[in-house]
Amino acid sequence: MKVTTQARTYVRWLIVALIAVATVINYIDRNALAVMWPQISQDVGATKEDYALLVTVFMLFYAAGQFVFGRLFDIIGTRLGFALSIAVWSISIALHSVTHSILSFSIVRAMLGISEAGAWPGAVKANAEWFPARERALAQGVFNAGASIGAIISAPLIAMLFLWLGWRGTFTLIGAIGFIWLLPWLIIYRAGPDKHPWVSAAERALILDAPTEQPAVPVAEYVPNVRQLLGHRQTWGILISRFFLDPIWWLFVSWLPIYLADTFGFDIKQIGIFAWVPYVGAMIGSLGGGWLSGRLIGAGWSVDKARKVVITLGGAIMAPALIGAVLATDPVWAVITIAFVLLGFQIAIGNIQTLPGDIFSGKSVGSVAGLGGMAAVAGTLITTWLVPAMTHDSYAPIFILVAALVPASLLALWLVTGRVEKIHGPVERR
Repeated sequence: MKVTTQARTYVRWLIVALIAVATVINYIDRNALAVMWPQISQDVGATKEDYALLVTVFMLFYAAGQFVFGRLFDIIGTRLGFALSIAVWSISIALHSVTHSILSFSIVRAMLGISEAGAWPGAVKANAEWFPARERALAQGVFNAGASIGAIISAPLIAMLFLWLGWRGTFTLIGAIGFIWLLPWLIIYRAGPDKHPWVSAAERALILDAPTEQPAVPVAEYVPNVRQLLGHRQTWGILISRFFLDPIWWLFVSWLPIYLADTFGFDIKQIGIFAWVPYVGAMIGSLGGGWLSGRLIGAGWSVDKARKVVITLGGAIMAPALIGAVLATDPVWAVITIAFVLLGFQIAIGNIQTLPGDIFSGKSVGSVAGLGGMAAVAGTLITTWLVPAMTHDSYAPIFILVAALVPASLLALWLVTGRVEKIHGPVERR
């Protein structure tokens, strides 16, 4: 029987599924410190301010890693970039098991931050390489859902491992998971979609020759350097939008277990029971936001209109939910309202993260995503140091502050970014 070469394959979805699994591992690793902090802080004699310092160290090196790995992915490619990133961060998290002081914790958090940062520009770059515009936000949603699943899994998993192995044994065990992921990644990701032996002609045509991606007249690919990227208002719109929006996500990633402990007197076991709930909302938002913008594009909406409307919808959910969290007086109500916060956040951020691939060519996407990640970290560092100062009596002041960041991010999207469409040259007037 003759096998047709036009049979549709789905290698692109296998690639994004592997990246989503890497993101699950990423969030298990980074959340372990927060979940086990009540015990770790007792063992090493640390305070809330010490924890804020460790978050700051992580975020500073995470910002550097966004830029370094963004450029690195554009130079060495997605396959080797991901392998390097996950190998280093797995070693870094395992080294947490031998720390004895805030100084040693700072060193391993720095290593973890710079290496874990690679997952985000790498995923955005892979997304731009493997998916046409109408599927790109859903693919980004699958990747972001990995972060949510990792956060859902991490709290109960880390709590269970802690009760079994203690915090040192837990760090050692989770450090091994990343190396297990490397084997299927290196086997499956053999090349890009244009040369991958498993990609059929039909799938390759969908990825590389999608009508939404091809200019009417063929032009040379525009590959700007960093200075040229910063000359475009679209780049600044992405950076400013992420500067204001990302601190909302990181507030809960870094401080949710501490918030539950401070506000409701939770121990590690109780944190494990409650802290996963908000990330169910995040997972739904990741997939739903990506699906919705893809559906709108498929219905004839422009990429510009679909992305902006869905991002605005996410903001309209997020801000009121943050005010609801201010009013929460019991842990069930608190985690449910925070679930709606993260639902709206992921609806918005998944579409914002597709913008580098919507606007620039594949050889520049990693760099733009890395710059966006640096801007996100800059905003997050400010809120990180405000948390200890603003939460002596309650977390209401910091929740109100980050609620005010939502409209600022949306204004940057609508007023600074301009029209979302491909840039084919160094001079773009909008």
